[in-house]
Amino acid sequence: MTTKGLDAAGIPSVTMSDGPHGLRLQSEDPQNGQLDLRPAAPATCYPPAVALGSSWDVELAHRVAGAIAVEAAAHGIGVLLGPGINIKRSPLCGRNFEYFSEDPVHSAALGGAMVRGLQDAGVGATLKHYAANNQETERMRVSADIDERPLREIYLRAFERIVRDDDPWAVMCAYNGVNGVTLSENTRLLTDILRAEWGYEGLVMSDWGAVRDRVAALRAGLDLEMPPTGGRTDREVVAAVDSGELDEAVLDRSVARLIRFAHRGARPAGDGSTAPYDDHHRLAGEAADNCVVLLRNDGGLLPLDPTAGRIAVLGELARTPRFQGGGSSQVTPTRVDVPLDRLRALADGARVEFAAGYPLPDGPEPDADPAVLADEAVRVAAASDTVVLFLGLARQDESEGFDREHIDLPADQLALLDRVLTVNPQVVVVLSNGGVVRTAPWHDRVPALVEGFLLGQAGGGALARVLFGAVNPSGKLAETVPLRLEDAPSFLSFPGSEGHVRYAEGIFVGYRGYDAARREVAFPFGHGLSYTTFDYGDLRVESTAEGAEFTVRVTVTNIGDRAGREVVQIYSAAPAGSRVERPVRELRGFASVRLEAGESREVVVSFARTDLAYYSVREDGWRVEGGTYRIEAAASSRDVRLTVEVDVEDSSRTGLDLRSTLGEWLAHPVGGPLLLECLAATEHAIAARLADDPMLLRAAQGVPLEVIADFAGGIIPHDQLAELADRVAAPVG
Repeated sequence: MTTKGLDAAGIPSVTMSDGPHGLRLQSEDPQNGQLDLRPAAPATCYPPAVALGSSWDVELAHRVAGAIAVEAAAHGIGVLLGPGINIKRSPLCGRNFEYFSEDPVHSAALGGAMVRGLQDAGVGATLKHYAANNQETERMRVSADIDERPLREIYLRAFERIVRDDDPWAVMCAYNGVNGVTLSENTRLLTDILRAEWGYEGLVMSDWGAVRDRVAALRAGLDLEMPPTGGRTDREVVAAVDSGELDEAVLDRSVARLIRFAHRGARPAGDGSTAPYDDHHRLAGEAADNCVVLLRNDGGLLPLDPTAGRIAVLGELARTPRFQGGGSSQVTPTRVDVPLDRLRALADGARVEFAAGYPLPDGPEPDADPAVLADEAVRVAAASDTVVLFLGLARQDESEGFDREHIDLPADQLALLDRVLTVNPQVVVVLSNGGVVRTAPWHDRVPALVEGFLLGQAGGGALARVLFGAVNPSGKLAETVPLRLEDAPSFLSFPGSEGHVRYAEGIFVGYRGYDAARREVAFPFGHGLSYTTFDYGDLRVESTAEGAEFTVRVTVTNIGDRAGREVVQIYSAAPAGSRVERPVRELRGFASVRLEAGESREVVVSFARTDLAYYSVREDGWRVEGGTYRIEAAASSRDVRLTVEVDVEDSSRTGLDLRSTLGEWLAHPVGGPLLLECLAATEHAIAARLADDPMLLRAAQGVPLEVIADFAGGIIPHDQLAELADRVAAPVG
């Protein structure tokens, strides 16, 4: 996909490629930059974001992106269309495999690392899909109707952090609208927030086909329409300038950004021959090693012994692996490690037998009789010491372009699992899926459960290494696995109807929602086991003299008998009695540490004081609420190991006026004492009753002060109330 250069003005063309877990290099030049999903030229397929996010490894994401940039440059690619950092609002989103997490702090950390990795190597990143692109259903026209607070705290937060900290060369606007205004024409999001508020100076391009009115889009802040329209919309822009409908200065600003983008992204043509594909395949394998999540390991069934016994490997997904999702991110891999082959290669004395168990549409036996396949798998399982059963979703079950209808595994796979367990309880289930799948109630019946997600072209080797213990699993879930779909916070409002989807759960997305509703889950956000055990100790929180930053220190000890990696997660809990609804806990940062058996090391995680802020709709800005916060060091969102409390000063502007409630006045550090002083000075009967009657005081908490004054017949004169409001008008803290 190549922009048109202008030789007379010295403006080069820029060639772009789909991403973000590898290059989707079209074998033939697409016509007029149109979206082309034909098979592409070979490139290294790294673990997609669903898996890479589970590594919780920022340095690894940076290295992967840098390697992708090397291949891009070798092919003459100047800009990659990625990473995608949209929040996993619902487990049904068909494109969740392209996104990192249900949490914006996590998404910003991994997404920012990929932006830096690409751009440090000289290839531009395109941050996408801005914003609130959280479903595929009616994605071209649906309006995501979101209140301001969740919009800011959940859906824009990762974009804001990466734009401010990492300066991506381009931002791609999404297809959908937000609160009734399509993104490509959304002045508030493209200009007021992205540019004026966050200071972004790079290029804004459209998703392919997202522009409805190019003149309106230019006016809103969109620079590059993709794909081209054969000159039709060019002529519309010229006509709009000629007629005065479009200010030429607006066009000039976009042209200046386009020129800068062209000079940054221009690359000489290449055929990819200089890229070190063998090295990159090894890196893809290393990445996949860190992405595998061990969900259960009762009785220590894993790791398997590669030197002895009979191991039944069941499931067509072991022979025909899924390693990426479908759609515009689909990479033609340079090679593929097949799990069955890698298990056989690593078995050094153990006997590995295979049975397909079920057919796959793209497998070698798509038309085989399912009953015959299942019977054979049960026979092999009964004659084996251990069963490794591969279950998951077929390629056609999830892709860009459509959402899933449920989160269940295929019925024939579940029936096979049930039959296998009756003849051999020593079962390891390995999952292959791009989006969350339901594991309840059957997960309690299997001793070991491995979440493999989609691991890229080298994922088969990673799974074999984890199963045989050559690699100690260290991945952690970046999204919650619910007991059932109905438990998901977005269940009642996904995917909407009549062109609108209401984000009714507000800020309570993912683990925030499950925790607030006290819902049990199958596996919580941040969960992942190891073949060793880690102990946490000596949690301390330090702050800078001015209180602008907090540094959390915790000592982690490997108390097991083998080396491993632990991901330490730091959460905060807001003060009791918060003036707004707050989640039970929120992720503030994380860090991983590799430890030999018996080794201890201090892990350090820092976050800014402003990270504790909520977005105040009334005050139209971020506010840090004063009080005592609980800081938690955790192995998952529901495995909190240590806690410590810290006191934080309030940064709220008062905003008190005569319409503020009695409760708001009394809770304010300045307004409260002033109001109590005035009430104590009056001889009005109501003032005495408020002081002596807890029930009356509680009932009056939500009543505006001026209403109380009127009802009470002048408990405090209005001119005195106005004077009080003036005295507390200045910011506090």
